[in-house]
Order: sequence, then structure tokens, then C-alpha cells
Amino acid sequence: MTKTKTLVKICGITTEKQAVQIAELGADAIGIISVKESPRYIPVKSKRKIFKTLESLYPKIERVSVLKNCPIDLIINNFLESPSETIIQLHGDEDVDYCKKIRREIPNIGLWKAFRIKKKKDLEKIKPYENFIDAILLDSWNKETYGGSGKKIPTTYLENLKFNKPWWLAGGISLEWLDEILNNIEPQGLDISSSIEISPGLKDIEKTARLIKYLDQINNY
Repeated sequence: MTKTKTLVKICGITTEKQAVQIAELGADAIGIISVKESPRYIPVKSKRKIFKTLESLYPKIERVSVLKNCPIDLIINNFLESPSETIIQLHGDEDVDYCKKIRREIPNIGLWKAFRIKKKKDLEKIKPYENFIDAILLDSWNKETYGGSGKKIPTTYLENLKFNKPWWLAGGISLEWLDEILNNIEPQGLDISSSIEISPGLKDIEKTARLIKYLDQINNY
């Protein structure tokens, strides 16, 4: 049986230089936070500049805009024409109808939905969304923030998960946890942010390189 490559997304990028450096390392996706209260937030103009650079230099990399509880009409107006991103990632409390409407109105862009998992039972809430999104992202629950906390979902919640869509794991993913993730949990992708940071939005490029290199070694084993 052929082993499927585990994809990697580096999220919370705030500079063009780091976006290009991380793309060069072989990341499959780069995420930018469009949530104003996040310490990793950058303005729309800066985001578009970074994504246009990536589109030019690394056209195959997924360019992910992370949004939270944004007025749906605002999203539709901003993404209808020539968006610089390839994926909208919803990281708030958006319901199924919200996802349906985005899928209907903006069919030319991928749609990922993040779910914050506090209890194992929270996983049961995902099923109704599966027909209206392209990927599922599981993140840890934290009362202080909707993402980037560095907290892990308990491993026992994640074993033997089955979804109809690809799923990504976020929350505290580090080099030390990779073996357990890839052997026992087996997500299709890893979404990494705070565990490779010097400070919010500033990535440690050497640490990022080690993590991606190690993942590549496992993928090619």
C-alpha cells in the first residue's frame, strides 16, 4: 500500500521574506491571519502582496486566508473576482448554512473549516459540514484564543478518525510529537504555527527547516 504524503502548512506568516523562505523549504501551504485581534494579523494590502509574490514564484503552493466569524457578504464581495488566495479557512463559529453559502457564491476557491476540539464529543459536530467544505482542520480548544495557542488535542481523541474529506491537525505540533502523529493519528496534513516561532508572527526559519526536512524524510521512507 502506497504511503500518502503528509502535507504541511505554515500559518501566521507576517512578512514577504519569511513567506518566500518557507516556500523554498517545501511547505505545501502558507497561511496568513486576517483576524484583527490576532497577534499575527496583517492588513489586507500586505497579505495580497505576499500572496501575489508566492503566486509568481511558487504557483503550486496553497495560499490560505484565515478568517473568523466574518460577515458573509464581506467575504463574498472580497473574493468574487481575482483573489490572491487559493483557500479560505474559516476558524470561528461559522455554521453549516454559512459554509453552504460561501460554497455556492464562491465556487472558484477552496474552503477549509476549523473545529476547536474541547471534548471528544465535539468531533460529532463535524459530519454535517462535510458536503460543503474541501478540508477539515482540527485545533485545540482554548478560552483565550481561537488558534495559535500551542496547545495539543489529546491524542486519544484523534485515533482512528474517519472523515469524508481530508483533515489537517493543528495545535502544538512540534518535531518531538511528529512520530506519534504520523504513526498513530495519520492526518492528511499538519498546520503549524506557534511551535516554530520566535515571537507571534516571526518564525524560526532553522526550526521550520528541521521540521519540514524531518517530515520529508518520513514521507519518503
